[in-house]
Amino acid sequence: MAIAARFAIVALTLALALVTGRPARADSDAEALVEKARLTFLDLYNDPNYTQLKRHMKLAKAVLIVPNQLKGAFIVGAQGGSGVLIAKDQNGAWGYPGFYTIGAGSLGFQIGFQNSSAVLVILTERGLDAVIDNQVKLGVDVSVALGPVGQGLSGATTTAAGADIVAFARTEGLFAGGSLEGSLIVKRDDWNTEFYGQGLTPRDIVLGSKYSNPKADALRQALQAAP
Repeated sequence: MAIAARFAIVALTLALALVTGRPARADSDAEALVEKARLTFLDLYNDPNYTQLKRHMKLAKAVLIVPNQLKGAFIVGAQGGSGVLIAKDQNGAWGYPGFYTIGAGSLGFQIGFQNSSAVLVILTERGLDAVIDNQVKLGVDVSVALGPVGQGLSGATTTAAGADIVAFARTEGLFAGGSLEGSLIVKRDDWNTEFYGQGLTPRDIVLGSKYSNPKADALRQALQAAP
């Protein structure tokens, strides 16, 4: 195996270890993530610099909200974070969240540290099916575009034309290089089981109507209230 490929695998392993290595504690971590997801969504949705998020939410099939995605690098980079996936039903009502991890590894001359929060708006059935059923790779299995930020941007309404997923992110810190391209989205069976009390597939949770947890109702209501 090439040296570059080995470094990339090591970086990705480190990224996933950041968010999957520590077991959840009796639902508390899952519950905290759901609340952080609610606050993250409201923060970006109500920010006047993210007006295009509002427009895309009207077209959304689902959203993946990642409250904290940590990224650090010195030559070899790694990033990762946990999030929740929520979909609309045929009547436009938001369902219950499934838990996922997003992570990536990279190799190259780069240095820095970032902490970002993101709302990934899923616009197509193809994009939703890919995220639910697979360990999907953004930019490979589904197309992803970065949502425009700020006012008066030329072509802002067409930047994401044809994309399966449009990502809106806020970043703190300094980092040279990197994007969502190549990131993996992987289901968190452990948190799904702990939050719902039984072994369920992400499809059972996200697209089913038989399973619920009232501790996610505040998040659902925040999404439902978004015009």
